[in-house]
Amino acid sequence: MNRIAIVTGASRSKGIGAAVCRELAKAGHPIFFTYWMPYDEEMPWGSVAGEPKLLKEELEGLGVPVSMMELDLTSPEASEKLLQKVGEDLGQPSILVNNAAYSTNDDYSTITAEELDKHYFVNIRATALLSSRFAQGFSLGSGGRIVNLTSGQFRGPMPGELSYATTKGAIDAMTITLAAEVGKLGITVNAINPGPTDSGWMTEEIKSGLSGMFPSGRVGKPSDVARTITFLVSEEAEWVTGQIIHSEGGFRR
Repeated sequence: MNRIAIVTGASRSKGIGAAVCRELAKAGHPIFFTYWMPYDEEMPWGSVAGEPKLLKEELEGLGVPVSMMELDLTSPEASEKLLQKVGEDLGQPSILVNNAAYSTNDDYSTITAEELDKHYFVNIRATALLSSRFAQGFSLGSGGRIVNLTSGQFRGPMPGELSYATTKGAIDAMTITLAAEVGKLGITVNAINPGPTDSGWMTEEIKSGLSGMFPSGRVGKPSDVARTITFLVSEEAEWVTGQIIHSEGGFRR
């Protein structure tokens, strides 16, 4: 039986979230994805009107049921709203991919409480609460999967991204502890670090500078991490849990 999957942060067709939705849909999983256009509108890459609707139609073309929801993950009630909507539209989910993230540049000299809070609300609070609520409502006994997105914060410093590195780094610790707690429920919990990925934010100059740091001579693509996630949520990966997987193409810092 194909299992219902939730993917957060799938607002842009070039993004990792959209790529994950595509790969999971190809594997036959019904998809529920979230998006939040106001965030993209504030970012350098901007937003394109109607992209979430176009993604929904694309996924439906792959032959699976699809639903979506615009959701502000900074809200404390976001996880309850999301899981209630998923249940109403598709049924009980078995897969949760915590892909949504908040990221702006700051360092020790520019960090503010406001910006740190914005990073915390999305990157760790929303991830922790949604994962916990997902586990509390999971009653299928097996096949539960939680996959968190991290960025290799413990593989080296990330100067200029202090709030981001601080909050995303906490996901590693949460993943390991949560995996130990929910294994008895039939749920695995893993995190994946995709390394530098061209999800629409890279300029040609950035890609050129990074390409030589990969043995293959190219930067990561959203489809690279999406395929790895598709394996992690599969039945074949039921013995993989509590792991921080660095699937970053041999990236050399």
